Amino acid sequence: MVAFTLNGEAQTLDADPEMPLLWAIRDVVGLTGTKFGCGLAQCGACTVHIDGVPTRSCQTAISDIEGASITTIEGLSGKVGETVQAVWAELDVPQCGYCQSGQIMSAAALLAETPKPTDDDIDSAMSGNLCRCATYQRIRTAIHEAANRLEA
Repeated sequence: MVAFTLNGEAQTLDADPEMPLLWAIRDVVGLTGTKFGCGLAQCGACTVHIDGVPTRSCQTAISDIEGASITTIEGLSGKVGETVQAVWAELDVPQCGYCQSGQIMSAAALLAETPKPTDDDIDSAMSGNLCRCATYQRIRTAIHEAANRLEA
C-alpha cells in the first residue's frame, strides 16, 4: 500500500511498489492527461509535480512517492497554473497537443520558481520536454506572456 496526495485528495494504492507513477495515475486512478512518451524520462510528456518539483512519472516508482503530494495536469490550479493554461489556449501553442500537458507542467514549475524568466531560463527549464511538432517558439512566447500577466 502506498499513500500519497493526488491533486489535493488522499490516495491509497494497493499495487506493485515498482509500478511507474505514470501507470498508477493513468490506469489505476484513471487520469489520462499525463501522457506516455518514451518511457525513459527523456521526452517530458509524463511530467507531473511531486512536492512542487517537475518530475518524470514514467521512471518514478510508486514506492518512491509515499507521503508525497502529486499534481497532474488535471489538478494544476492556482494563479500560475491557471494563467499558463489560459495563455497556452489563447496563443494556440499546441499543434498536435500530445506533449503539451508535460510542457505546461514544466512551464508552471518554472514560473513558480522564476517569475520573470529569460530566454536562457526558459530554454534550460524546458530542455527536457520534447515537441515533435517543434512549437518551441510558441512555448517560449507563451511563457513570457504568462510571466507578464502574473507580474501585472
